[in-house]
Amino acid sequence: MIDTVVFLLLGENKLIGAISLSDQVREESHDAIKNLKSMDIKCWMLTGDNEKTAKAVSEELGLDGYYAEVLPHEKLEKVKELQSKGEFVAMTGDGINDAPALAQADVGIAIGSGTDVAAETADIIIVNSNPKDVTSLIGFGKATYKKMIQNLIWATGYNVFAIPLAAGVLLSLGLLITPAIGAIFMSLSTVIVAINARFLKLKK
Repeated sequence: MIDTVVFLLLGENKLIGAISLSDQVREESHDAIKNLKSMDIKCWMLTGDNEKTAKAVSEELGLDGYYAEVLPHEKLEKVKELQSKGEFVAMTGDGINDAPALAQADVGIAIGSGTDVAAETADIIIVNSNPKDVTSLIGFGKATYKKMIQNLIWATGYNVFAIPLAAGVLLSLGLLITPAIGAIFMSLSTVIVAINARFLKLKK
């Protein structure tokens, strides 16, 4: 449970009011962590907050671990430490103190509402400041890679099949592609690759 701090306002030895402050974990953060874990991605938190607060947030979100009371250069060292263990590290941050770690990470992701320093250092900027956009980003990246492989297989397969025919390798069997037909097939291949890439827009 995240602690709540209450400030009491006194006037003439009487209680005239109270102000209650507490850190609130955004609902989107729960969904984001859940989605990341479903992708077998480990989720750690680096924070300058105290141990008690960091532990409470970590437990509420179900993180794999956390580092509390870390300074900017210590965040950088933690990222290096994870990388030295063979981990591929994606770092998300929004402040000046996150900039060194964002630069060191394999992928630095800055929150759009954060500082200019963080945005300039990061590789990617999330405009809407929604934690769930991180999972959408990963999903889109995987879909893009899949399309690249599909198009590569298609283009390679086409060339392996068409080039020998155009060269007359199977002429003895009566199989030959004329230059005109070859040009048509090449254009058709390009169109198919382009259409396949456009299907990325249909992925939600």
